[in-house]
Amino acid sequence: MLDEDLLSINQVTTRDQWSLKQAVEGYSRQGIHGTAVWRDKMMEFGSPKNTRQLLKENGISVSGFCIGGLLTSFDEATFQKDLDENRRIMEEAAIIESQALIFIAGGLPKGSKDIASARTRVLEGLSILLPEAKKAGVTIAIEPLHPMLAANRSVLTTMKEANDWCDQLGAGPELGIAVDVYHVWWDPMLESEIKRAGSRIAAFHVNDWLDDTKDLRLDRGMMGDGVIDIPKIRKWVESAGFNGYREVEILSQNNWWKKPPEEVVKVVKERYQKFV
Repeated sequence: MLDEDLLSINQVTTRDQWSLKQAVEGYSRQGIHGTAVWRDKMMEFGSPKNTRQLLKENGISVSGFCIGGLLTSFDEATFQKDLDENRRIMEEAAIIESQALIFIAGGLPKGSKDIASARTRVLEGLSILLPEAKKAGVTIAIEPLHPMLAANRSVLTTMKEANDWCDQLGAGPELGIAVDVYHVWWDPMLESEIKRAGSRIAAFHVNDWLDDTKDLRLDRGMMGDGVIDIPKIRKWVESAGFNGYREVEILSQNNWWKKPPEEVVKVVKERYQKFV
């Protein structure tokens, strides 16, 4: 039986049904001790300080703060503006005591076909932000996304590339990797690259890939409904040294976002034991 104390529910799993306050209180009622906070929902609720108080009152730790990054612009003014936005996001992550700031690289700039330069731009941005993250006590967790999202969401697409970026940047605990089974399950090098990542793994997200998925971003499956061997990947991640939250992150506009949120949480708890 899996330790339920290590179960976290990313707030996006019930984002259409519950506000941040409703989600935190709803998860707490069902014995959930972790969540990942989305910035837009936090801003709807109030300040980061108020959010931290809400979380503490309900006995909830923050496994992740979503999202930072999106640093591929070739326009210098836009790039600097995006860096400043990431600085604010890092400050907020520190205030709510998030264990990781989830960092999505960003897709190709509009009109560009130069993916190599886009990747170089992200690395430039990270090199600027990492000393500030270290000072703030924040771990930036770069998350490789599925290759089919490279054009509009993330030019970082594999665990190997994430590891290579960490090596190239030479950072300490202020830089980590978020492993999301939805995005990396297909990778033939996954086991070896998870092992290589080791202590760099700062977040672990679980969900499922439906064999007839209708939307690459917003039609994720509940654990057990798709094709991913989640327990195998979990064991690889934990063998690599990760002992943090197993965070359920399900974006599902056609299914789970339409169900009563209390029901969703109950199903998450059941599937966590059976399929994680």
